[in-house]
Amino acid sequence: MFKPIRFFPDDSAIAFIRYRSISYLLSGALTILALALFAGLGLNYGIDFRGGSLIEIQNKAGPADLGSLRSTLSGLQIGDVEVQEFGSPDEVLIRVEQQEGGEDAQQVVIEKVKSALGDSVEYRRVEVVGPKVSSELVQSGAIAVLVAIIAVLIYIWFRFEWQFAVGAILATVHDVVLTIGIFAGLQLEFNLSIIAAILTIVGYSLNDTVVVFDRHRENLRRYKRMPLAELLDKSINQTLSRTILTSGTTLIALGALYAFGGEVIRGFTFAMIWGVVVGTYSSIFVASPLLLLLGVKRDWSGVTQGANV
Repeated sequence: MFKPIRFFPDDSAIAFIRYRSISYLLSGALTILALALFAGLGLNYGIDFRGGSLIEIQNKAGPADLGSLRSTLSGLQIGDVEVQEFGSPDEVLIRVEQQEGGEDAQQVVIEKVKSALGDSVEYRRVEVVGPKVSSELVQSGAIAVLVAIIAVLIYIWFRFEWQFAVGAILATVHDVVLTIGIFAGLQLEFNLSIIAAILTIVGYSLNDTVVVFDRHRENLRRYKRMPLAELLDKSINQTLSRTILTSGTTLIALGALYAFGGEVIRGFTFAMIWGVVVGTYSSIFVASPLLLLLGVKRDWSGVTQGANV
């Protein structure tokens, strides 16, 4: 009979909570740095947010050569150009950044692209995304992330107690801020797929945190006299194998996508890889120590046990 895979024994006793001061300082410093990078450098918004032209083409001769298309279009000196497969191998979506001069300038760029590609392609769709639409996308993306975080707060509040809700929210915000910070610092392109990645990170971080919180709640009811710091350490150690196994297998899949998935999804997979790493860290070193700081209840009778530690 097969035994479950365990990276750590059930009776492991790593004192995670002992290092909470270090984790507070590290997380605080990284958060401040991320906010400073965002304020100072800003995000390198993609065409989705800056506006520009969308041109969908179908190659008449069969599968399109994306490298050749990129080389041809980059020589037109029309700014940032994105070329990606769209559907079948012979279909390509071309994005050209917003041009100075309004819609007339955009139409000139479209004609340049058509002239460069010639009659070897069929044009399926040509659209111009204006600054107004782009600003609405930025606003919608921010609202989506905010609504997701509020939903997390409500869910945790009803399922556990307010201390758990605050801990989960601060850990989730921590993950989102660090993700935005690394994109600002490295000036990686920030587009709608990164918004999707951030929303996925919110869900992943929440799931990982809830697993640990569930064990905290069970042990709070089971061990009435165990010091709270020791109890939190025990819960983290009991779920450590599951946490490492889930994160490890996810990172293996994301690593393969990053290496072999191509440029189109590279930004998305990078954001996910970073999010899994910081999400795993925050569920152990941010969310759980915050329960100690907030004085989580020993049981649901309303007695706070923060002073017992």
